[in-house]
Amino acid sequence: MMTQKLHPALIAFTALVFVFLVGPLVIVVGAALSDTTYLTFPPQGLSLRWFENIFAIDAFRRTILTSLQIGFLATFIALVIGIPAAYALNRYRIALPGWLSTLFVLPVLVPELVLGFSLLKNLATQMHAPIFISLVLGHSLLVLPYVVRVISASLASFDFSVEEAAVSLGSSPLKTFFTILLPNVRSGVIAAFILAFITSINDVSISIFLTGPGLSTLPIQLLAHMEQFFDPTVASVSVLLMVLTVAVMAIVERTLGLTFLAK
Repeated sequence: MMTQKLHPALIAFTALVFVFLVGPLVIVVGAALSDTTYLTFPPQGLSLRWFENIFAIDAFRRTILTSLQIGFLATFIALVIGIPAAYALNRYRIALPGWLSTLFVLPVLVPELVLGFSLLKNLATQMHAPIFISLVLGHSLLVLPYVVRVISASLASFDFSVEEAAVSLGSSPLKTFFTILLPNVRSGVIAAFILAFITSINDVSISIFLTGPGLSTLPIQLLAHMEQFFDPTVASVSVLLMVLTVAVMAIVERTLGLTFLAK
């Protein structure tokens, strides 16, 4: 059987797309490893001192910990709300009004700057909520649509007659939910957690409105650092965020396999 040769133009186009996707990452990594005191590419010498500088600066250490705490809490809250919401939207899609599913997408449809200003006005100004609580609630609202959509996609292929059979055999609805339904959509829950957590860690538009004196997130601290310095620390933090993303995906691959998320 003869194999068809690829057209040189197609190969060239594919190579250009690959360079377009990978090129910025290579530039950021190269700038982070530069031994100069300013951002430059290609790097002038190689050094890891700018990665050490991240943890030498107290503000970065605090904001890294704060961002991780907010990311985990916001994702947990979004999962607690999003899993039952996705279940109801799929289980009772005929009985529920059609606009209800759109309601959970509004935080994505509304520009994040508008959403951030609204949260500032209502949570911080009128309700006088603490900064940390405001950030957690704001990030929860931001990532909730992703959780609902991803888990809804997993539930779309779930046969609810299995759940009905379990209930008819004497299992309580709550026990059926945890022992029958959740294990079948576990891949969707894990994918929703990864997407929501990474979105929260990298958020700027909402965090910039809700941060305050003494409490900030890593992306906002990065912007503040750039206002005063233009050193490779900025690129080093970006590489650190990329490594965090890759680490999360590696953990999933080692424990479940990436093909598990495609089920």
